[in-house]
Amino acid sequence: MLLTIIGAGPGGYVAAIRAAQRGAAVTVVEESEVGGTCLHWGCIPTKSLLASAEALERARHAADLGIEVPGPVVCNLSKVRDRTAKVISTQAKAIRSLFKNLGVKVIPGRGLLIDANVARAVQADGTTQDLRSDAIILATGSRPALLPGFPFDGTTVLTSDDAVRMQKVPKDIIIVGAGVIGCEFAFIYRTLGASVTLIEALPRALATEDAEIAAIIEREFRKSRIRLLTEVKVDAVSKNADGTVVLVLSNGQELAAEQVLVAAGRTVNSGGLGLEAVGVRTGRRQEIIVNDRMETNVPGVYAIGDVTGTVMLAHVASEQGVVAAENIMGGDARMQYAAVPAATFTMPEIGSVGLREQQAAEQGIRVRVGRFPYRSLGKAHVMGEYTGLVKVIADAGTDRVVGVHICGAHATDLIHEGALAIRMGATAKQLEETIHAHPTLAEAVREAAADVHGNAIHVLKEKG
Repeated sequence: MLLTIIGAGPGGYVAAIRAAQRGAAVTVVEESEVGGTCLHWGCIPTKSLLASAEALERARHAADLGIEVPGPVVCNLSKVRDRTAKVISTQAKAIRSLFKNLGVKVIPGRGLLIDANVARAVQADGTTQDLRSDAIILATGSRPALLPGFPFDGTTVLTSDDAVRMQKVPKDIIIVGAGVIGCEFAFIYRTLGASVTLIEALPRALATEDAEIAAIIEREFRKSRIRLLTEVKVDAVSKNADGTVVLVLSNGQELAAEQVLVAAGRTVNSGGLGLEAVGVRTGRRQEIIVNDRMETNVPGVYAIGDVTGTVMLAHVASEQGVVAAENIMGGDARMQYAAVPAATFTMPEIGSVGLREQQAAEQGIRVRVGRFPYRSLGKAHVMGEYTGLVKVIADAGTDRVVGVHICGAHATDLIHEGALAIRMGATAKQLEETIHAHPTLAEAVREAAADVHGNAIHVLKEKG
């Protein structure tokens, strides 16, 4: 089986490895570097920046734990960037080592379709190489959406790609968009010392999260002195003579800052792939349309990751890559999206999976909800991490867990118990009856599950 994959991000490189494990001869065409946006411009560099910001915050509050730090704690941004670059380099080398170990060939260049069985690699000098294949996977990812009217220059008006290569900490910054990316950067910039204003067109931040969980983050904004303006849009953008960026908002308010970061979503990279010539169908946002086997409408051509416009998460792209590779090699794998966990690296973190409470109501599902606050958890007191909540949502008729939402320390690690519960059809009672080690943060999941039926141990009950 000859397989060509266009793009070596978290979808493409995982698909390459799985197909090679199954015996395929795999060639990957990659225009930039293996690892894609996730490794070089998204997940890894932002979390590296966040790790430095969190270390700075912990050092500032070390005295709370009885540790005295002599002198002021400062951020050396140059060393932060160097560390991030080293992390990225290490991960990229690891992917290349996996490719070498399995005989996956990498061709540098831009990939496109010539027909359903031929992909072309166009190299930087214009030379081309045609690759005949039994199957082709399109894994070209996405890029930051560029809102019209913003003079992007990488210095004062930034995309998220620019922000991960932060050259300085501005005195003040306006972030347009209070979704996952905007909120993560809001905490990073604020911790590093910038004054932060968030602008969001919708009624609240993190509109895709459970409302109760998002409310915790909004409270943390206020505690951190991050200003959040909701239900407002940007009508005009200009620059003063001193380089300050000025935004005129839809409510008539005028804001100025040293930098503006636009974090208003992402755009799929489906242009220039030769889709029209081959007849691959695309949707309204130019996303490549696929079925649950990751097949396009053209036999032998598959698409995975952000370019499909399904769920734009790195781990979803990776799973889609596995599904595509298994099917190409004769399997019958299907993508399932009901138990996909999401991780938001705010301060504190958010982990979520399954239905939000408001989604259940919209779908007419009667639910019972259990809650457990971090403040009632022994391990949280040991760590000094009191802010947070675990929320378990169960179908009132079957008791099956349909959603788990966590805001607090290590929420992005804890959420996977919820994902497994949903995937396996577990009930809240089964979660409650599963013994959890003490003292751990995971005990909060058990307590929240117990609270679905009013059985939580460490919760004060209101006297009626």
